[in-house]
Amino acid sequence: MTDQTKQHLQSWVNREALAESMIPMIGKLYREHNVVTSVYGRPIINRSVIDIIKAHRYVRQLQGQPLDVSESYPVLQALTKLNLGPARIDIGKLSTKYKLEGNGLSVEDFVRREVADALDPTLTPAFKGRDVVLYGFGRIGRLVARILIEKAGGGEALRLRAIVVRQGGAENDLMKRASLLRRDSVHGPFRGTITVDEANSALIVNGNYIQVIYSDSPDSVDYTQYGIKDAIVVDNTGKWRDEAGLGKHLKCPGVSQVVLTAPGKGELKNIVMGVNDDLISSDDRILSAASCTTNAIVPVLKVINDKFGIAHGHVETVHSYTNDQNLIDNYHKGDRRGRSAALNMVITETGAAKAVAKALPELKGKLTGNAIRVPTPNVSLAILNLSLNTEVTKDDLNNSLRQESLDGPLRKQIDYVKSPEVVSTDFVGSRSAGVVDAEATIGNGNRCVLYVWYDNEFGYSCQVVRMLQKMAGVNYPAFPK
Repeated sequence: MTDQTKQHLQSWVNREALAESMIPMIGKLYREHNVVTSVYGRPIINRSVIDIIKAHRYVRQLQGQPLDVSESYPVLQALTKLNLGPARIDIGKLSTKYKLEGNGLSVEDFVRREVADALDPTLTPAFKGRDVVLYGFGRIGRLVARILIEKAGGGEALRLRAIVVRQGGAENDLMKRASLLRRDSVHGPFRGTITVDEANSALIVNGNYIQVIYSDSPDSVDYTQYGIKDAIVVDNTGKWRDEAGLGKHLKCPGVSQVVLTAPGKGELKNIVMGVNDDLISSDDRILSAASCTTNAIVPVLKVINDKFGIAHGHVETVHSYTNDQNLIDNYHKGDRRGRSAALNMVITETGAAKAVAKALPELKGKLTGNAIRVPTPNVSLAILNLSLNTEVTKDDLNNSLRQESLDGPLRKQIDYVKSPEVVSTDFVGSRSAGVVDAEATIGNGNRCVLYVWYDNEFGYSCQVVRMLQKMAGVNYPAFPK
């Protein structure tokens, strides 16, 4: 073995050893202190050694060079020695900040200074747990369940208490529900354990006791008999989209608020987290989380409009097929959707362009839109063809969006990738509302074209959970500031 070979192998072994020793520290901070750690926005809770190393490696796309595990390890170690309150702490960004601004301070002193607000009980808010009920258990319902269970931590935040479904007709209905949560053809196996309690019609998922309730109507369940109170019901059926229909949930004892995982009709507030979530008030009883496409494009449109001004434009969505389409040719009340989803590209309408105005009123009437359903099961692509008020270059656009993904207020919503090789499956499991494909960006005078990838299932579900956290008051302070 050559010296170079030994050197590279030893370097890898050292990184593996450090990442492995980080896992119990990450877990302890999360379960005992409700401290959520990440590396440049990449979650590292309940992640493997390789996942942690890859999260550090990803930093090269944002900062031009990777972050070594040896640089973040001392920061994490210093955090474990502090009596922290609930917080979100990016150990990757803290490590970079220490390199730039440490000024001779020890890592321990620097970290203590940076997270001082999380050490002061008068500055760190105390959170009361909030019950959540999933009404429906389809694609979005199951993914929201996965995220809520993953984020359960010590049980002091959002608590998934029940799932409401219609009786499926199979004798082993509960086992089938559990199996759909346990195995997913797109998103892979569930991270954890699931036990079926047939006698009590419940699922025990990673220690979370979840009641399964059978009902055909949103106003026929008394949740208080299951010990559920002040709950937020997440209606992911899409069957009711207006205040009258969704208001039926509020007639049930134990329910105080409702979230719709689809565009709301009438006067319902359509919320895109990061953009107009300041509209959420304690008086709101029913809210819509808008659509996956609206969530993907609105944050990017806001950045571009704020920076360069949008005169007008067109949004074309290349969207994976959904369960609303036919698997093979058959009757469908919608135009073209009766043709086989697995065999055809299908032009269809999208309300996303018009829905933008509900989150960004300044763009009302400035955008048109259409969609093409394509034979892929997940991950979609929004193409934003815009005329701007100022002239721009490709670098102008990419630099603005890259910076927003790093440090801007929309960093949870906008991700950024610069690679000539990425394709749709690379974005399965993306937690951002949308990912800007920097290599595909076009800037020419006052015209630009932006390509935004989005996991129309998982990324959207993450936005829904962010909305639930906002409604429940689970807003941990974030560090570094």
